[in-house]
Amino acid sequence: MAETQQTKRPKIALTGASGYIGRNLMNKLTEHADVIALSRNGDKYDNTEHVEWRSCDVFSMADAEKALKGADYAFYLVHSMMPSAKLTQGTFEDMDIILADNFAQAAKKNGVKQIVYLSGLMPEAKQLSRHLKSRLEVEKVLSAYGVPVTTIRAGLIVGPQGSSFPILQRLVKRLPYMILPKWTNTKTQPIALPDVLNALDKSVGNESVFGKAIDVGGPEVLTYKIMMKQTAEVLNKERKFYNVPFFTVKLSRLWVSLTTQTPKEMVYPLIESLVHPMVVSKERVVEGISNGTITFKEAALNSIREEEQKMKEQEEKNKQQGSNPPKPQKPEVEANVRSVQRVPMPDGKTAQWVAQHYVEWLPGLFNPFLRAKCDDPSSCELYPKFGKTPLLILSLSEERSTKDRALYYITGGAFAKTKDGNRGRLEFRHIPGTNECIVAIHDYMPSLPWFVYQYTQARMHIWVMFSYKKHLERYIKRENKKEETTVSSSEARA
Repeated sequence: MAETQQTKRPKIALTGASGYIGRNLMNKLTEHADVIALSRNGDKYDNTEHVEWRSCDVFSMADAEKALKGADYAFYLVHSMMPSAKLTQGTFEDMDIILADNFAQAAKKNGVKQIVYLSGLMPEAKQLSRHLKSRLEVEKVLSAYGVPVTTIRAGLIVGPQGSSFPILQRLVKRLPYMILPKWTNTKTQPIALPDVLNALDKSVGNESVFGKAIDVGGPEVLTYKIMMKQTAEVLNKERKFYNVPFFTVKLSRLWVSLTTQTPKEMVYPLIESLVHPMVVSKERVVEGISNGTITFKEAALNSIREEEQKMKEQEEKNKQQGSNPPKPQKPEVEANVRSVQRVPMPDGKTAQWVAQHYVEWLPGLFNPFLRAKCDDPSSCELYPKFGKTPLLILSLSEERSTKDRALYYITGGAFAKTKDGNRGRLEFRHIPGTNECIVAIHDYMPSLPWFVYQYTQARMHIWVMFSYKKHLERYIKRENKKEETTVSSSEARA
């Protein structure tokens, strides 16, 4: 960390503290700072002298605000590629927007001095992959509320866990004959995990890099083909490599997912990004931060050795526990629904307008089967046309809403479980710097059995949101035509 005039240890909030990068970074930070370790299940960990664990669901702005209380600086190591709800509808790009917006607003409210964000290298390309486009969009949202953001942009990070390198390692380990699509000749600048941790550590509290995007990379520029060959050498495996020009990116991502047994939610966005050269830009180099010193082969060897050592330790632990060691636990997935969609927002309108317009529009879509009762702006009830029992009751949270965010809690109705502390909510949120709005359902517990819900109400919701998006697009076209007609009439009179 940069030198400061503070006599006491700074307090640093660390998202993803139980993850691969977060765990390693926390060990480095505690040498000179106190860490607020944030995780969805933070209450499962014990506090130590310099680490305070806090449970935090960053999809909740209220949670994010509580989690960042007392923090001087904050690390943002969050992505949403893997679903965290039992049923997740929507793209990771749209979910990442909500996470970043919640975090940025919470940082502003708590007086955080700097956000350090780990992102990806950005190639000079007209059309970025979904993953890289999302990373860049998150960077802009994090910066939208005035808190200085330092973005550390890294390519393939070489370490024993994480995402990219373990996939590469499993490919080489499992396939004696390797077909090499065109993208394996793309140049990239891998970086070892210790070099990434050094860049992150040296950036936090360093005012000279506030508001900057910094590229970081190792000492070599390689192709994926060369990295595969070097990985095979480290593994002491004899491998045959064959170039194939017909292997498309779509086919490659399916092949990689099946071969490595890695979820498609993780593999697909990463493989799509491999068509871009991922090399450090000279314009975004900062001395002492950008330049990694560990070669790819050395980093791969260290990574594989560390992984083998952990496997040996686990085997010894299993022997001590007897012949029936516990099965590895799958990541916890909450038994609820999260659905996130992006819709256009007319010029001059707000998220509050989009929310009110949605409630007014919805009964017309289902006419004559549905009606809405919204006499009070703070409450809206949806009924079957001739029924007396509401299907859903939405209650506006005036305290948590602004012109850029309308938040409704799902407080009742035949379609929802609202007991036992369930906090289902529907929100409409303006994406900063755009004419777009996110419409999201969080922590919704349907009253229907899961099997029935997935094939009825869940699919109906996706259709409704698609229809609302098309409705807004038509609305915007009509308004633009009106404006053009008005301008033409004014010019004619002039």
